[in-house]
Amino acid sequence: MKEPDKEIDQMAHEVIGAAIEVHRILGPGFLESVYEEALCVELKLRGIPFERQLAVGVQYKGEKVGDGRMDILVNDELIVELKTVDILAPIHVAQTLSYLKATGHSLALLINFNVSVLKDGIKRVILT
Repeated sequence: MKEPDKEIDQMAHEVIGAAIEVHRILGPGFLESVYEEALCVELKLRGIPFERQLAVGVQYKGEKVGDGRMDILVNDELIVELKTVDILAPIHVAQTLSYLKATGHSLALLINFNVSVLKDGIKRVILT
């Protein structure tokens, strides 16, 4: 397992701070799309560059067979995948790992907004 460099870790820290602010104001209970929109507003207010709903090509034996869709890509380096579920399941981690593999990025944040305290809903996913 290769740890992400300090710049990506710092970026992750900034994104977590933005997500905590969104959760502090909105709390749990909304649809994922509401949190995505609010987090994008917060990232913009903080001057953090991002793109949203990016297509990720899925390859099979060298052939493109479809597309996945990442929620947010921060500074062309950090994948942010958002959920609003009772509990993060292994399939959510697998989906996030698939995005890391497909893009070659080293770190993703899997954030579940459907929790009382947001730090309990954040999972770092590292490409191994």
